[in-house]
Amino acid sequence: MSFLKRLFRPKPDENSAAFQHEMAEKIANKHIKYVSERQEGIDVILGKDGSLSIRDDCLIVSAAGQTDIIFRGVISNLKISELMSLDGAVITGPDMEHGGIERTIIAYYKYYRA
Repeated sequence: MSFLKRLFRPKPDENSAAFQHEMAEKIANKHIKYVSERQEGIDVILGKDGSLSIRDDCLIVSAAGQTDIIFRGVISNLKISELMSLDGAVITGPDMEHGGIERTIIAYYKYYRA
């Protein structure tokens, strides 16, 4: 019976805080090629050569050459999902770094050959 339970796992609740923490842990410490945000139908590049990290229960997106943080949000308030290509992640939620406004950013991972 345990084989069937492992084979047919129920779909996780993507809106739960536990799932968002799991996704944040999955994308944490990844190097990013660039970060973009869609503004008025146009993708705007917010930064290049950055990283995703977790500090004090917040997901932080930063880029090289910039003194300020691009995005900072409490993990339990975010909706995090990876792109279908697994080349990046979509992060939606209130941005504490910019006054708590709701933002959706896309972080594209750097590709390294093994």
